[in-house]
Amino acid sequence: MRVESVNNEIKLTFSKNALDITEIQSFIDYVKFREISALSKATQEDANKLAEEINQSWWDINKHKFE
Repeated sequence: MRVESVNNEIKLTFSKNALDITEIQSFIDYVKFREISALSKATQEDANKLAEEINQSWWDINKHKFE
């Protein structure tokens, strides 16, 4: 594996046989999440409220399956 810092970017180079493609995709997804999170102005309270709204919406749609 090789790591390079070029201008305002970091470049990673992996051997073709070093990792499974799904492992690489998981790593890329995690790095994207960290990059987006770093730019976000949302607070933990905002995230909690959004999660609560999503959970309530899911329950409203699916509660008939549990009755």
